[in-house]
Amino acid sequence: MDSQFWVNKRVLLTGHTGFKGSWLALWLATKGAQVTGFGLAPHTNPSLYELADVKRDIESIEGDIRDLSMVDHAIAKSDPEIVLHLAAQSLVRPSYDNPIETFDTNVMGTANLLHSLRQANHLQAVVVVTSDKCYDNREWLWGYREDEAMGGSDPYSASKGCTELVTASFRQSYYQHTPAIGLATARAGNVIGGGDFAVDRLITDIMKAIREGKPAQIRNPNAIRPWQHVLEPLHGYLLLAEALVREPQTYSAGWNFGPYDSDARPVSWICNELTKRWGDSASWHTDDREHPHEATYLKLDSSKARAQLQWRSKLTLDSTLDRIVQWNRVSLDNGNIREHTLSEIAEYERL
Repeated sequence: MDSQFWVNKRVLLTGHTGFKGSWLALWLATKGAQVTGFGLAPHTNPSLYELADVKRDIESIEGDIRDLSMVDHAIAKSDPEIVLHLAAQSLVRPSYDNPIETFDTNVMGTANLLHSLRQANHLQAVVVVTSDKCYDNREWLWGYREDEAMGGSDPYSASKGCTELVTASFRQSYYQHTPAIGLATARAGNVIGGGDFAVDRLITDIMKAIREGKPAQIRNPNAIRPWQHVLEPLHGYLLLAEALVREPQTYSAGWNFGPYDSDARPVSWICNELTKRWGDSASWHTDDREHPHEATYLKLDSSKARAQLQWRSKLTLDSTLDRIVQWNRVSLDNGNIREHTLSEIAEYERL
């Protein structure tokens, strides 16, 4: 990363109160960016946004990405040079219960943002964050490349595939006629790290069970996912934004930011390693109840990002799990979450 690039850059970050958004807001602030966050109040209690006092470093506008007038207001007020779009309904299982909300937030919310940004006066780059689940998953043993077909057998995955299509259509219909603006999408793997309190997330479920002194109930222990620490894809998003500003037409495309193949592991492996690291009789067992369908095998091919953006995974899965244990021990001991999270970011940058 260019150490001076982000200094005084006006950045609009949607979804800034979420797990990834909170980490990214803190990181951007340490780089000297002028960050405006736009999104709903935190969905969880506790939340990383509140525990790390993220609002201290940014200007926050509370609003719904589904409301075009609110989006217009946020863009007019922030006058962004760079936009990082993370606002989303980000979970598979809740998408079965609320498919309309999922499509409305992920698809129409993105359309609202891209439409409104056409009126932005100083815009240089937009990164729309989707998901590894945007691909038409055929349970292949090899990773999906950026030119694979979009798809999705559940509402969440389909909504992310649609988000990719919406972004591509705006790029081809409008943004290609404005060659000074770069518009790209970013797809990450299963992102884990300290501060994720969302329901139906593996690390959240395990840590909650540990705090309650119960065995964690795990739905799909044989599912294989591309696990990565939250700072890994965020690093990719920042590198991509820098590249879009330098050469908007070259980098306006879809990009994968997934871990190395060796870090695509079964859920059961993560459970065993995390409970072993925690100790204190932490344990888990399989939840044999019937659950909605989720993909069994999924991983990304990130060769393009490594070759063209010089992005790479800095953390092994072992070190990622160590960091998760450390973060949660600080939390459990009522330590300084803000200080610890910022120290993780600083340490990551030194790698």
